Amino acid sequence: MVNEGGGIRAQGVRRAFGIVQAVADVDLVAEPGRVTALIGPNGSGKTTLLLMLAGLLQPDAGSIRIGGFDPVTESYAARSRTGWMPDVFGTWDSLTAREVLTTVAAAYRMDPAAGEARAAELLTLVHLGDLADAPAHVLSRGQKQRLGLARALVHDPEVLLLDEPASGLDPRSRVDLRILVRQLAASGKTVLVSSHVLTELDEMADDAVFISGGRTVATQSVTGATGEAREWRVTALDPAVLTTWLDGAGLTYRTEDGGAVVVRLAGDAAAATLLRDAITADVPVVSLAPAGGVLEQAYLALEEERR
Repeated sequence: MVNEGGGIRAQGVRRAFGIVQAVADVDLVAEPGRVTALIGPNGSGKTTLLLMLAGLLQPDAGSIRIGGFDPVTESYAARSRTGWMPDVFGTWDSLTAREVLTTVAAAYRMDPAAGEARAAELLTLVHLGDLADAPAHVLSRGQKQRLGLARALVHDPEVLLLDEPASGLDPRSRVDLRILVRQLAASGKTVLVSSHVLTELDEMADDAVFISGGRTVATQSVTGATGEAREWRVTALDPAVLTTWLDGAGLTYRTEDGGAVVVRLAGDAAAATLLRDAITADVPVVSLAPAGGVLEQAYLALEEERR
């Protein structure tokens, strides 16, 4: 088969387990050099889809291409380009962290010396250098997550599939993860991340694919969302003055406990205009900020529409 380009391409993908249709109809594109968020409620088919993309499950219908290769008919070519980090770290508990990585390197047919060097490099990268020779079973949940990320990177794949990578990480490690993911994308890799922590995805992702009931329901650019309608939270020293001014301006809003109001505005320019007009009208505005992240608001809006 002719290579059809980099990144991830999935079209009309379906997968059932008996009478349960886990993935009913998913279309997904993730481009090289970008981080794509995969978002959906529990049971929406995210993990099943990731397993198919990783070549660990065969789709019942549809097509998948990883770096231009079919994970079913061109398994080695696709898997050699894929780094897979599942949501639960499974490994040989008797092996040390270093041995886990060198074993995976050998599975990818890396030279032993190159595998040793790569293992040392990655253990330093994920801040596990001091635990390199500790057996995997003594690692904490967060440490295992970091080792799982290193394992996915052993063979320097061009496509990364990360399922809940921040689960169990402490705040410092979460920051490190975001920085590393952005660096990997900047180097040209395709990164697909599934997570329930939408605020973290806001700071990490360029694009988003929303799935529900096993189907793709929306796609969105995160980096280009400044012109999209979203909710903004406004606070003032005197909430009564603020609400009176909003009423006079004909703006619809809702009041929260503590006196803050939430207004839906048509993008950043509209928010800047509201702030300018409020100050001109002597409204004692204290703050104006998005009421939630871009992805969080998009997700909640989609869920509301589907009720």
